[in-house]
Amino acid sequence: MSRRLLGFRCISFRRVCKLIGMQTMIGLGISGLVIAEPAAVIDAGKFATLQEAADAIPKTGGLLRIPPGTFEITEPIRITTADTRVVGSGMATHIINKNTAGLPAILVEHPQLVNQKVPSKDRLWRVVIADLRVTGNDKSGAGIEARYIEEIMVHGVSSSYNGGAGLRLHWCYEDPRVSDCLFTYNKQSGVAIEACHDIIVSANHFEENQDGVTCVDSFNLAMSGNNLDDHLGNGVVIENTYGSVVASNMIEECQGWGIVIDRDCYGITMSANVIAHEFSGGIDLRDAHGCTVSANTFTIVKKIGLAVRDQSGGITITGNNFSDSWTGYDPSGKRTQRRDETPSKTEQNPNDAAGILLDGCQAVVIVGNLFSGLNGESVTQQGKCESILMQTNQTHPSQDLVR
Repeated sequence: MSRRLLGFRCISFRRVCKLIGMQTMIGLGISGLVIAEPAAVIDAGKFATLQEAADAIPKTGGLLRIPPGTFEITEPIRITTADTRVVGSGMATHIINKNTAGLPAILVEHPQLVNQKVPSKDRLWRVVIADLRVTGNDKSGAGIEARYIEEIMVHGVSSSYNGGAGLRLHWCYEDPRVSDCLFTYNKQSGVAIEACHDIIVSANHFEENQDGVTCVDSFNLAMSGNNLDDHLGNGVVIENTYGSVVASNMIEECQGWGIVIDRDCYGITMSANVIAHEFSGGIDLRDAHGCTVSANTFTIVKKIGLAVRDQSGGITITGNNFSDSWTGYDPSGKRTQRRDETPSKTEQNPNDAAGILLDGCQAVVIVGNLFSGLNGESVTQQGKCESILMQTNQTHPSQDLVR
């Protein structure tokens, strides 16, 4: 193709800069155009250790690529730069943490303020950990730990068998995001969130951690589209957190509760979740105010479907379904259930299903809920409950609404 246009010779911008004695550098602007240096791209395969590769990232940030392979470490891989992306080759990149002193596999932290509170003006911003697998042992720490990192993103990561949490976010105040990850068999939480703000936890899998997700001393958690199964403790624990939503999650077979709300929580909505086959209970509002529980399905939840405790008030409970495994009637008209009623090692009655417990609470509205096939009363009150409104609820088959 000709490099002449309308009689003028076309030359590169770099050539123009050279002709007029200018250099292309960060911060150079001509007619509003800023010329930036190419970002650093670090190939970890060219270094003796992953830490050496991480140390090669310049202060201005860059991309650290980790090739396929199994990498055994005994000390954390420390990421100490902002504007940095650490990316593996999917599950083909496997980092095995052999540390037995409680240290994480990957630690994202300010290099001059290790294990210290980092002032807002000094915090690192915009770090991404993606597309890799991390495993640990009973005595290791978290799979990934980030401390005082703003706008951190973790996605496409598998973090399993760690002695700590699968992912720990400590004071990652601005906009932490966790999506499309797998957190399994961790001795602590799948994801532990501490003092964070405007948080996204979406489209992740959690399996057989102690708790699925813990969020404490935080603000504005948006948790949706996750699948939590078989936890040794609780599915979701939220404490001292304001203005959050837990919606459209599948939470099944926790030995504890599906969701626990505690320690001065307020302004939280739990909606459109399936709370299934929990062994201690479905949702426990231990210390919750101004919260809404709506359009959830509580199916074969043992002991208590939803508890509103004496430290809670200002609760709206509407449009929920509390049910056993009823699936209709046989030809003779007998009520049929999907689950066999034969006792098992873990359940005396596999079809047990529970309703609502009001335990000395106040200012609660219970409207438009369905209670079907429960083994006890739909709503039980104990202690002194005040300002309770219940109307237009339905029971099936017919039973007393309140004892």
